[in-house]
Amino acid sequence: MTLIRMENLRKVYMAGSVDVPALDDIDLAIASGEFLSIMGPSGSGKSTLMNILGCLDAPTSGKYYLDGEDVSELDRDQRADVRNRKIGFVFQGFNLLPRMTAAQNVELPLIYGQVKTAIRRQAAMEALGLVGLKDRAHHLPTQLSGGQQQRVAIARALVNDPEIILADEPTGNLDTRTSTEIMMVFQKLNRERKITFVMVTHDPEVGDVTDRIILIRDGKIEGDERRTGAKN
Repeated sequence: MTLIRMENLRKVYMAGSVDVPALDDIDLAIASGEFLSIMGPSGSGKSTLMNILGCLDAPTSGKYYLDGEDVSELDRDQRADVRNRKIGFVFQGFNLLPRMTAAQNVELPLIYGQVKTAIRRQAAMEALGLVGLKDRAHHLPTQLSGGQQQRVAIARALVNDPEIILADEPTGNLDTRTSTEIMMVFQKLNRERKITFVMVTHDPEVGDVTDRIILIRDGKIEGDERRTGAKN
């Protein structure tokens, strides 16, 4: 089943009186359950593409369908509702609140969604269990290693039971061994829970693990490689 479809999608920014195209005529389809990376040099448009995929921004023209819903013309509040229901985010910088425990950080999306306390606490513990950190639930971020902090961030992305997780340079602040561990967590969640993973990265070792690599350059899709021999 196609989860994401983009048709003739463009994103143009204004620099003074000049139009600066960030994305130009993007056609892209991503099936439910895929495990893929979007790669490209700095300034290629990959972050802009992620922002639109994540309903953080809207295209200038063209269509974006998410799970059959046309989200390309939604307003900001409507896009926020889609994000809360269908999308989880993992960032390079973890973005954990330092004075909140791991469990409290994981609960945050449910707090914003006004979920009852008992339900969100149970959901947070279940999400931490999925990433192997239930025993660190009451630790502050400063009491956790970088890899553990990223696992908390992954649990936070999982807590709303999203259909897709978007990861922006998820291993950028981690050493090689820890990066490998995080990618193994992603693979496990993809295979066991059928969550669609889209990773934006410049790291070829991250791309080498995924089943599909989309290469973007100068705002256009330059390559789309499906790989049967991705590393495990």
